[in-house]
Amino acid sequence: MKISYHGHSVVKIKTKDQTILIDPFINGNELTDLKVEDEHPDVIILTHGHNDHVGDTVELAKKNDSLVIANHELATYLSWQLVKTHPMHIGGAYEFDFGKVKFTQAFHGSGLITDGNEIIYMGMPAGLLLMIEGKTIYHAGDTGLFSDMKLIGERHPIDLAFLPIGDNFTMGPEDAATAASFLQAKKVVPIHYNTFPPIKQDPNKFVELLECEGQVMNAGDVIEY
Repeated sequence: MKISYHGHSVVKIKTKDQTILIDPFINGNELTDLKVEDEHPDVIILTHGHNDHVGDTVELAKKNDSLVIANHELATYLSWQLVKTHPMHIGGAYEFDFGKVKFTQAFHGSGLITDGNEIIYMGMPAGLLLMIEGKTIYHAGDTGLFSDMKLIGERHPIDLAFLPIGDNFTMGPEDAATAASFLQAKKVVPIHYNTFPPIKQDPNKFVELLECEGQVMNAGDVIEY
């Protein structure tokens, strides 16, 4: 299994026979190395409905007949765009052919802002637990620190965690380091930083705060299991 990071909160997982994209914000993301026309995901998983996480989901899903996994409200909205979806919600898990997905809570917002100056409610934000090929991956989505991360770590031993560190909209480095301690993850990778001026951070300083192994990933870097 190959797990790669592609700027902001974009994570790609390549299993033996499938490609999974999490939060595929590509167009408008100056930190990504991806191009929409080059990506062919079998599955897209979304943490919440903000534009910088839904990103290019509709175009990618239509072009590749991808299955989109998201919370019920967001999945319903995307199904109206003629996208193939599987709705889930916080606390729920489902066994797919590539592995198991479980949605966890996240403390954030989840609205799609339209060109017509409307905000469309997109359900509760979430984090993701992915149990794939014998490993457990946690993508926290956008969230502040919360104490039930201890429970997530106790219930689901985590091999690799992707945690936001940008501050302003999510946890900052100090809170994210506490989150890593709560989760007891074997390895932690910082995400959701430096894309926009309000979330400028030094990821190396974050890694120095960790009690576990940390790895700063540049766009295109890969972790293999």
